Amino acid sequence: MSALCVPLVFKPVYKGYVWGGNRLAAVYGRTDTPAVCAESWEIAARQDGESSVAAGPFAGRGLMELAVAYGAALTGTRAPDPHRFPLLFKVIDARDRLSVQVHPNAENAGRTGGEPKTEMWVVLDRTPGAMLYAGLVEGLTPDLLRRSLADGTAAAQLVAHPVDPGQALFIPGGLVHAIGAGCLIYEVQQNSNTTYRLFDWNRVGADGQPRPLHVEESFKTIDWSLPAPQMIDPAAACRVGGVGSEVVACDYFNVRRLDLTGPLDVAVDGSSFHALFVVSGAVSVSAGGECVPLCAGQSALVPADAGVYHLKADAAARLLVTTL
Repeated sequence: MSALCVPLVFKPVYKGYVWGGNRLAAVYGRTDTPAVCAESWEIAARQDGESSVAAGPFAGRGLMELAVAYGAALTGTRAPDPHRFPLLFKVIDARDRLSVQVHPNAENAGRTGGEPKTEMWVVLDRTPGAMLYAGLVEGLTPDLLRRSLADGTAAAQLVAHPVDPGQALFIPGGLVHAIGAGCLIYEVQQNSNTTYRLFDWNRVGADGQPRPLHVEESFKTIDWSLPAPQMIDPAAACRVGGVGSEVVACDYFNVRRLDLTGPLDVAVDGSSFHALFVVSGAVSVSAGGECVPLCAGQSALVPADAGVYHLKADAAARLLVTTL
């Protein structure tokens, strides 16, 4: 076992995009957010946003640095490149709706020089009537979509999904999508920041100018074979072997929901890290002689080399646990 066997809590990286809100402060009591906070990059290893360890024996060290130094002891043997952290975890506060966008998949990323990005969302909170948009209406062709972009009716070509807290949605690369106004979302995604804006609701950015669109890149990236996905209801999450109930499983990540009412020991077999996010309640996470408390809206990373970690909740708590 390596020395990297303790739970890691990171300083979030905040992004203040034009559509952001203030619910990270209002809902979770965070005091370090900007006035307009669109995204909190909870666990991130990118040049444009890197998490650094907040406390403990690795305090101040960046996640990219740790991945290079410790490799599979941190990321796990399933990681495509053990020295590059493979996922990015965010909390997204959409006061206004996000652009209609699409990300590349592994098959078409080379057409535009982008990075593949498959993701999933879990709804943490929402205002009444809030929607997620995912998928194009049945029968839409590239030509019809171009016409709708030209005549301002592109929004009508999206499939809208009413949402409730706890529901989830899987967004494979190549699927057109947008987060609607009023949604607070936990996002798990591949470690990529390639986004092509197809339509931005005719709004302007902080500089008063329309934000750039990437229409041609979008058309090279859209997978026209993908149907509109269905919302994943928490009641339908299936109990499977191991930890918790499966919410989403794909080639890039596995997300499970774990409801705790007491203590639980969780084995880590070296194949993957465990990324934790507390949806509700409070827990403590112990491993390698270190114990960290987490409350709702906080994240932690248990390295793949931890062996076992101990969770303790004094009252009901809900977590999301992500592995490769």
